[in-house]
Amino acid sequence: MSPGAEIVVGLVILVGVIGVVVPIIPGTLLVFGAILLWALMTGGTTAWVVLALATLALVVTAVVKYTWPGQRMRAGGVPNLSVVIGGVVGIIGFFVVPVLGLFLGFVLGTYGAELARLRRWAPAWSSTLHAVKAVGLSMLVELFGALIAAGLWLGAVVLV
Repeated sequence: MSPGAEIVVGLVILVGVIGVVVPIIPGTLLVFGAILLWALMTGGTTAWVVLALATLALVVTAVVKYTWPGQRMRAGGVPNLSVVIGGVVGIIGFFVVPVLGLFLGFVLGTYGAELARLRRWAPAWSSTLHAVKAVGLSMLVELFGALIAAGLWLGAVVLV
């Protein structure tokens, strides 16, 4: 693969890693797709081993991303409906106040849903904090997987 093409693949991986943190871009899919394209164009044992290891890292962290934070939310007493409402309000907030509105909308939507459910300010805020921590944990787990995959690709490009 030419150096120019590898730079493009690296930029797509970088956009994917950023997409994990800014959840408007399908970050994990971009990272996987770029490494897959690189492996197809490069060929050879190293490329396929990197693709296999990167895929394993992304799949394992995807499973952990959806199980571990969910368990923490259930332990904190946060129902899925409140998180869904927070997500919908967050998406609306993204268009009202670009980028920051996603976070603010999620917090306000989750808090509103929890306040309607619990009818008390303090427990609703406590549940909202549990939900925000769980979403943050989920994002960190996904970022970890994307960074492992990106590191494997970068190591292969630099060392081979």
